[in-house]
Amino acid sequence: MNISTIYFDQVNVQLKTGIDIVDISDELQELIKKSKIVNGTLNATVVGSTGSITTIEFEPGVVEDLSRAINRIAPPDLEYEHEKAWHDGNGYSHVQAALMGPSIALPVRNGRLTTGTWQQVVVINHDNKGRRRKVEVTIIGRDH
Repeated sequence: MNISTIYFDQVNVQLKTGIDIVDISDELQELIKKSKIVNGTLNATVVGSTGSITTIEFEPGVVEDLSRAINRIAPPDLEYEHEKAWHDGNGYSHVQAALMGPSIALPVRNGRLTTGTWQQVVVINHDNKGRRRKVEVTIIGRDH
């Protein structure tokens, strides 16, 4: 019989006014080590409607390219219906975050997060103010 272990934890990330992109790969790898799970899946979800998570090559050029692309898809200077209700100036940030997505699932193999050589896991703040983002992490798999 195969018995799986389930490990729960979180990563807290301080982000500046959006678009701000922060690499959390090392923090996730540390959680894998703490979980003692050798083979399985890591699921990570950003809590909040103006944050997202994805993978990229975390280098200044790609970070800037991604920021520009996100702003082209849902520009901050358009009129958003959210503004008519709440008048908080961040209608675009909700749309950007929804398009990028709040969660990601990645394989864990041999006790390591399985990503490409130039692939890192990043959290993105889309909001018009800095945020402390909580990333809920669940790792499921075998510990031997």
